[in-house]
Amino acid sequence: MDADDFPTPAVEVDEIEPSELKAQIDAGEDVTILDARMNGDFEEWHIDDENVEIANVPYFHFLEDEVDEDILEQVPEGEPLVVLCAKGGASAYVASKLAENGRDVVHLDEGMNGWARIYERVEVSRYDGPGTLYQYQRPSSGCLGYLLVSDGEAAVVDPLRAFTDRYLDDAAELDAELTYAFDTHIHADHISGVRALDAEGVTGVIPEAARQRDVTYIDELVSAEDGDEFAVGDATIETVHTPGHTSGMTSYLLGDSLLATGDGLFVESVARPDLEEGDEGAPDAARQLYDSLQTKVLTLDDDVLVGGAHFSDAAEPAEDGTYTAPIGQLREDMDALTMDEEDFVETVLADMPPRPANYQDIIATNLGQQSADDDEAFELELGPNNCAASQDALTGD
Repeated sequence: MDADDFPTPAVEVDEIEPSELKAQIDAGEDVTILDARMNGDFEEWHIDDENVEIANVPYFHFLEDEVDEDILEQVPEGEPLVVLCAKGGASAYVASKLAENGRDVVHLDEGMNGWARIYERVEVSRYDGPGTLYQYQRPSSGCLGYLLVSDGEAAVVDPLRAFTDRYLDDAAELDAELTYAFDTHIHADHISGVRALDAEGVTGVIPEAARQRDVTYIDELVSAEDGDEFAVGDATIETVHTPGHTSGMTSYLLGDSLLATGDGLFVESVARPDLEEGDEGAPDAARQLYDSLQTKVLTLDDDVLVGGAHFSDAAEPAEDGTYTAPIGQLREDMDALTMDEEDFVETVLADMPPRPANYQDIIATNLGQQSADDDEAFELELGPNNCAASQDALTGD
C-alpha cells in the first residue's frame, strides 16, 4: 500500500528523525523497534546493533478496527517503541493503532528511506599524509567513501550520486575546491556519483581498465592507469590497478598513507569475485584477486592504512570511528591474507552472501547502458551491499 492509502491515524504520534535514532544507537542507548514492513523486506535488510531490540510484524496485521491480542503480544515494549516501515506512511498508521492500545510509541520519519539518507563524515585520525582525510559512512548500506583535503583542493573517492551536493558543500565548508572525483571500479551496489560531479565541473576519473566493460562514457572523463598520479594540493593520489573483484578494480594510494581499496580488501574480509563474470568466472577472478593482494597491496608498508568502499555488520571500527586498519594488522588478523593461492580461492568461494539487490540494473546504470532518474537511482540501491566474499568476518578466531 502507498502512504496515501492508509486511513487517517486516529491518534497523532510523534516522529523521530533518522539522525536522532542513529545518535541514540551510537550512544549505546537501548532502542526497541517494530519493523512493519513485509517479512521478506525485513529479512533482507533492517536496522541492527547490539543495543537494538527489533521485531517484525507486517503492517497488514493492524488494518482491522480492533487489533488482535495475539498480534499485540508480538509487539515489544519500548521507551518509546520506534515503529518504522519503508517510507513512513504505514508506520504512522501502525504507531497510531498501538497508541490507541496504550503503547508508548513514535514512528521513524520517512522510514527506511530516511535511514538510507544518513551520511556521516568522520576524520581518519591515523592518516599521516599531507592535508586531512575523511571517511564517509552510509550506515544503511555500509557504503564508504573518502574526502582528501589539502591546501585548498579536495578529491572524493567512490562518491554516491545521491549525495552529489553534499561533497561540494563539504569541500566548501572546509575551504577547498573539489577538483577530482574518483571511482575505484564499476560498482554493483550503488549508483556512482562521478558523472554527476563531473557535470558540476569536478574532474571525474575512472579506471582505464574498466574500458573493457564497454563503459559508454569513458572518453568523456579522465581515465586512470596503473601508476598514474594526481595532485590534490600538497597530496598525491597514486593509481594502483588491483583486479579481482572486477577486472577493472583499481585502488588509490592517498598521500602515501591510506590505500582506498574499493571492493578489493575490507577491514573484515576480502572481495567477492562473482559480480562481473558470475559463478563460472569466479575462480579465475579469485586467483586474480590473490595476485593483486599479494603483489600490490601487501607489499606496501605495514603502517599504510586500508580503507575499503564498504563495511558489513561484522566489521569493527577503529578508535577514531572509521573502518580503516593498517596493512600489518590485517595481515595478522586475517588468515586469508597469508594462505597459499589454492586455499585462498577455496575460502573466498565457500561462503559468498546473496548478490546485492538490483545489482544487474545498478551495473548497467553505472556502465551508462541504461539510465535512472534520481528517485529511481535511490530506490535501486536500497538494501545491504553484500560485496564481501563472506557472510561473517574473516578476521579473528
